[in-house]
Order: sequence, then structure tokens, then C-alpha cells
Amino acid sequence: MGFLKEFKTFALKGNVMDMAVGVIIGGAFGKIVTSLVNDVIMPPVGLAVGGVDFTDLKITIKQQVLDAAGQVIAPAVTWNYGAFIQQVVDFTILAFCVFLMVKIMNRLLKKEQAKPATPPAPPAPSKEEVLLTEIRDLLKAQSEK
Repeated sequence: MGFLKEFKTFALKGNVMDMAVGVIIGGAFGKIVTSLVNDVIMPPVGLAVGGVDFTDLKITIKQQVLDAAGQVIAPAVTWNYGAFIQQVVDFTILAFCVFLMVKIMNRLLKKEQAKPATPPAPPAPSKEEVLLTEIRDLLKAQSEK
């Protein structure tokens, strides 16, 4: 039972929950960036370099082997450097987006920290202070007579 209790304490800590939310949001954000790269950025880039789709760029190291009927016995061995280029572009855009998010968050936090904090209200006077104030006022009133 001690193990389950220890695990529950660990799993429900704020840091673990924050990390889980971050991983989920990061996964979704990664899909958005991948779509941005594949569907928005890479088509014009491919068109600019002559209609090349980067994911199709590869060097064949060993040709495929076919039998007499034309069936593939052994697939071709290729070096898919275009897929690597695509991943580098994905990473660069994702890193840039994260950089911008962190920069914006830091700017917002600085603005929030720069706001002057309202001073705390003075504490209520103690019974002794109230009594001393009354005595002072009474003595003052007597000396004025």
C-alpha cells in the first residue's frame, strides 16, 4: 500500500501535472507547426527550387532486386536526405515559434512586475494603542481647560 500512496503523491504534485499539460499542448503545437511547414511553407519553397518536394529527395544506395516476373524481392536501399531537410525546417520553425512565445511571456511578466503594488493596509491598532490614545486625548483635553 505504501508504494501506491507514494505514487499517488508523486503523480498529483503540481509539477508533474504541469509537465503533463505541457507535453500534451506541445504535441498539439507540434502538429500545428508540422502542418504549417508541410502545407503552407514547403509548397512555395519547393516551387521556388523547381517544383521539388523535399521529402522525395533521396540517393539510391542499392537498387531494388526484381525476380523474372517483375516482383520486388528486395526493396531499394535509399538515403532519404530530403526527409531530413524537412525535419530540420520543421524544427527551425518550431524552435522559432517557441522562442517568440517565451519572449512574449517574458514581456508580459515584466509589465506585470513593473506595476506598483498597492501598499498593504496598516494593521489595526492593538488594545494597548487604543487605550494609550484615549489617555493622551484625555490629558490633552484636561490641559486645555
